[in-house]
Amino acid sequence: MKKDIFTLALSIMLFALSLPAAAQLPGKLVRIGYLDSGTASGSAVLVDAFRQELSKLGWIEGNNITIEYRVGESKGPAHVRELVADLVRLKVDLIVVSGTPNALAAKKATTTIPIVMAYARDPVGSGLIASLARPGGNVTGTSSLAEELNTKRLEILKDAIPKLARVGFLRVAGTAEAQLKELRASAPALKVKLEEIDTQLDAKGLETAFQTVKHKQVNAIMTTAGRPFFAQRKRIIELAVKYRLPAIYSQKEYVDEGALMS
Repeated sequence: MKKDIFTLALSIMLFALSLPAAAQLPGKLVRIGYLDSGTASGSAVLVDAFRQELSKLGWIEGNNITIEYRVGESKGPAHVRELVADLVRLKVDLIVVSGTPNALAAKKATTTIPIVMAYARDPVGSGLIASLARPGGNVTGTSSLAEELNTKRLEILKDAIPKLARVGFLRVAGTAEAQLKELRASAPALKVKLEEIDTQLDAKGLETAFQTVKHKQVNAIMTTAGRPFFAQRKRIIELAVKYRLPAIYSQKEYVDEGALMS
């Protein structure tokens, strides 16, 4: 359902933003820049849904729109900035991004090209928009409730495993402080100890993180909500099975890949 909302929202906004340009220049292909900092394989399900929803609104790739795909392959912020700069040089009509860091990079690169963001956390606090009611500038889109829902995920995990005493929270070192703020406050009330596990998002790093989880005698895991972990969801799920660790995740697509629950 979240994927459907995500793609439909982007499609509707794209329709609204690009219609005037198309009307002014009959036969002109509207060029969309699609930016994702994750991996091509990890993003495939969202890209496919995006194209399908666009087609339902009459926007057909290769017919009246063309899409410039730029995928960061988890190479870091500097590479994302290069990809955004490339889209700006191409003078795309619209940039679609997923996640707060990507949206911030796009906003910094251009003040004139419309930017549609998805899954941005706290867009007002991060400086992406002026307010939810009146975003201002050239950025619009949808926002997630990653921080607010993490506490609920922990509660559901506790309900599913009544004897749960220790939960591992996988994150990239130095990130997810906003998500952890909520969890650190709620864990004691649930009589659960939160173990924060710094994780490198490659095959070796993920294996090491799960070994650390077992060493700390963690009973279940959660992961940071966001694109980096989403892109590695298949491997994370495989390791959760391998180490016999129940887990709750931030998006339905994890469950589609065989995870326990979201």
